[in-house]
Amino acid sequence: MIRSATFHRKVTVAGTEIFYREAGEKGAPVIVLLHGFPSSSHMFRNVIPELADQYHVIAPDLPGFGLSAMPPADQFAYTFANLAEVAAAFLEQIEVTRYALYVMDYGAPTGFRLALAHPDRVSALIIQNGNAYEDGMGAFWNQTRAYWADNGAANRDGMRPFLSLEGTQFQYLTGARDPAKIDPAAWLHDQLFLDRPGAAEIQLDLIYDYRANVALYPAIHAYFRQHQPPTLILWGANDPIFLTAGARAYLRDLPAAQLHFFDTGHFALEERADEVIPVMRDFLARTLSHTTQSNQGE
Repeated sequence: MIRSATFHRKVTVAGTEIFYREAGEKGAPVIVLLHGFPSSSHMFRNVIPELADQYHVIAPDLPGFGLSAMPPADQFAYTFANLAEVAAAFLEQIEVTRYALYVMDYGAPTGFRLALAHPDRVSALIIQNGNAYEDGMGAFWNQTRAYWADNGAANRDGMRPFLSLEGTQFQYLTGARDPAKIDPAAWLHDQLFLDRPGAAEIQLDLIYDYRANVALYPAIHAYFRQHQPPTLILWGANDPIFLTAGARAYLRDLPAAQLHFFDTGHFALEERADEVIPVMRDFLARTLSHTTQSNQGE
């Protein structure tokens, strides 16, 4: 199989420059990949060429992440609602009107907001260690919940170690069965952007705003129950951040969803892409029409 080239593009959306990776033919079914924290579209670097032979794949960096712009916090509200608004405007600007969504970590509350706003546009969901149920939030979240309850300096400063190199390595390596399979360049790439001047304060704002995602869970569950989007759930079973109970909870509202656990941690694609990608391709082949040419605006 000859792999499709991946293109690296930028577009300005509502005054904010958005970087994105794109591969595959326009007119093919669209897959939008939304990254997690503290990553970017870089986390999909090995997935994009494996899907682009049959799909039009688009992976943006959210504002404040990766190679997208990082406007100062006094000029851009770093909330998940605002990230979703930018993502929606980005898709409209590049004329993508129907798409499957792959959501991971922060990509989940961002993508689910897109689905709530325009359920008709979402052809399928692929959820990888992206939470929508309090079942998935265990002891790891105790300090974060304290920060949500009191966002004073002490609790805010208590979150800073999570933004350090050690904190980023923790996300990549905890739960991995063979750390040698995880490229250190992945967490070094993420840390490069976390260490930019002003980035820590932006990320702390987002961590504080994450409480709004939890408040939105009932609306997300109602969307699942009403619309029953075809759903594939891929979960690193050893993830200390989002527990396996959070993966199983989806089946309460999406009983037809396919659930697969993998013996790895939070960033499942780093260690288990060779297992995850065939499952994705099988799901997409059975779910998306390859004859439809109306995935994008004319």
